[in-house]
Amino acid sequence: MESSTTLTSPLPSLTGKSKAKLTDIAYQQLEEAIVTLRIPPGTLISEQSLSAMTGIGRTPLREAVQRLAREHLILVMPQRGLLIPAIDIGKQLRLIETRREIERLVCRSAAKRANEQQRKSFARLAEEFNAAAVDNDDITFMRSDREFNELCLIAARNEFAESALRSLNGLSRRFWYLHYKQAADLPEMARLHAAVAAAIAAGDPKEAAECLDRLIDNIETFTKATVLLDQL
Repeated sequence: MESSTTLTSPLPSLTGKSKAKLTDIAYQQLEEAIVTLRIPPGTLISEQSLSAMTGIGRTPLREAVQRLAREHLILVMPQRGLLIPAIDIGKQLRLIETRREIERLVCRSAAKRANEQQRKSFARLAEEFNAAAVDNDDITFMRSDREFNELCLIAARNEFAESALRSLNGLSRRFWYLHYKQAADLPEMARLHAAVAAAIAAGDPKEAAECLDRLIDNIETFTKATVLLDQL
């Protein structure tokens, strides 16, 4: 059934923006809508509806959809539309297994290679994560997490790790958002993210890797706990 979800208010002055910029805007809006379940798993929706939601034309919208498809957040169904895939616990555990190894490399590399401006951004993100922990603010946490993931990939300067990790990040955030109110400790999750960001800002690869392992341990424990919840 097609969703009638509204993402955000129409964006101002979109006509003056480049196609590449519009594609980024469409991607950000749709990725957040899917990850935060405003477009729920199992929804079948059309490109036309997504264009109406975002206020963005068909060409940049289609490019954003293709990017989301590469990240496994949308399935393109020929002659039927676009399907938001269901969440699978087995796949999620395999994703975490893969994510641990790749993200450890990315965080170590970012700690080594980040420039001064990037280190300042990591320090700011550490503060934002800590603030989200204090306020128990899920939306601020999710947005900071997306920026943190992107900054890690840029600062690490490893295109092969970047390609692999991009396909995992959105799925990880969506699973977390679905279950966190029942099984996760948002303040603790935010603090663990803050520790990784602070270690990268300080240029400490060893500490960044150790903090990342503690974060992934927490995510894995949380993911397994959702299996028990589903059986209740």
